[in-house]
Amino acid sequence: MTINLSDNDPRINYTVASGVTQSAFVVPFEFFDDDDLNVYVADTLKTLTTHYTTSDNSGNTQAHTSGTTGYIHFTTGNEITGASGGTIVVITRNIDLDRVTDFPTSGPFDVASLNTELDRMIGIAADLKDEAERSLRLEDFDTSVSLVLPTAATRASKFLAFNSTGAAIASSQGSWQGNWSSGRIYAQGDLIKDTSTGSIYIANTSHTSSGSQPITTNTDSAKWDQVIDATSITTSETNAASSATAAAGSATAAAASATAAAFSDDWAVKTDGVVNDGVTTDYSSKAYAIGGTGVTDSSGRGSAKEWAIDTTNTCDGTEFSAKEYSIGTGDNTGMNTGSAKQWSIGGGTGFDRDTAVTGSGGTAEYSAKYWANQAKNETQTQRDVYYGAFTNDAAAEAYQTGAAPTGNAGTVDAGDLYFDSSNNILRVYDGTNWNNAAADTTSFATNGFSIAMAIAL
Repeated sequence: MTINLSDNDPRINYTVASGVTQSAFVVPFEFFDDDDLNVYVADTLKTLTTHYTTSDNSGNTQAHTSGTTGYIHFTTGNEITGASGGTIVVITRNIDLDRVTDFPTSGPFDVASLNTELDRMIGIAADLKDEAERSLRLEDFDTSVSLVLPTAATRASKFLAFNSTGAAIASSQGSWQGNWSSGRIYAQGDLIKDTSTGSIYIANTSHTSSGSQPITTNTDSAKWDQVIDATSITTSETNAASSATAAAGSATAAAASATAAAFSDDWAVKTDGVVNDGVTTDYSSKAYAIGGTGVTDSSGRGSAKEWAIDTTNTCDGTEFSAKEYSIGTGDNTGMNTGSAKQWSIGGGTGFDRDTAVTGSGGTAEYSAKYWANQAKNETQTQRDVYYGAFTNDAAAEAYQTGAAPTGNAGTVDAGDLYFDSSNNILRVYDGTNWNNAAADTTSFATNGFSIAMAIAL
């Protein structure tokens, strides 16, 4: 058989879309043995039999026939499911470079074997051509020049570059490209200047530039590595000048610090007057905390301790402490009335419930406890007059005279009321008997209408 050019490109790529599962892939070029193929999934070489098998074009199930196109079938559990953005499957041919048929020197000539052997040779040539076209090579019309790589020791940790004649060399850096500009193709290793900052960068990835300067905020900033930070150099120069000035200031500050250190104890614990270190005149931390000359009972001051618990004086000549406003000990003139405790449970130094907190007579104001008791007494008074709902007189009297908590512990007096739930009527006690307090009017309208109709007729 013959091998067509269209069937002899020993490489094909497939893209499996995201979320799609595919197990069979066409091999459109001839191959002779199952192991003639290399199958890659997302750049990973797969293993024959373990990950996939081959077949011919008849129903995708029969064993592959030597010298024909065919199929790759991924085995159960190894089917390809496309990842986000798609998964690339690449199938290439790589025929072993050997001769598998030896023809006799005489006798019958096996033409079929010869054709197969020639097909293999053409396939091998195509495989080599594919590899050659994917390698670094000169154009057919280009001037001959050496592309032989320098030795491993020479090219280690360097870039592949080309000298002025175009020959391959090893270089520690890429070529200088001048000022950065947008829309330009930069190769890995190219050096540029960011004119907005004066910094120098080297490309770590080949790319076409876009956006604008500075490189630090450019959309391709990750593709550049900074070699010289001009901003830092300028900053360093400025900082150096500032450091000189600061050094002079530090000497002055050091002298001041020595003076301040001498006063540090006074600022901490002095309680017999002000501290004056030549810069600030004030009282110490301890004086403001627990008291001291010029702070205790002083206008506009008062120690933290005084403001918290003093019950004998005003702290600053005008105001009382938190404790005095809270519990009102009565020892402070002007705070015998109006503390939180008095407003809560009763007035006076004894915090008596029935003693007014402020005022007297019609202007007297009492504590919350007093008004709570008044409300309680008023409720009890109401319960002594109106008992609630009961089924009869005896049940109402039993409740009124019964012991607490189920009874009212009272007496039945004239004017007492209860609601007779059996007859839906209010009952009142006259001192001797229970009487209806009001007639049931629910049928008045119906009866009145009947009388009116009778008169009319």
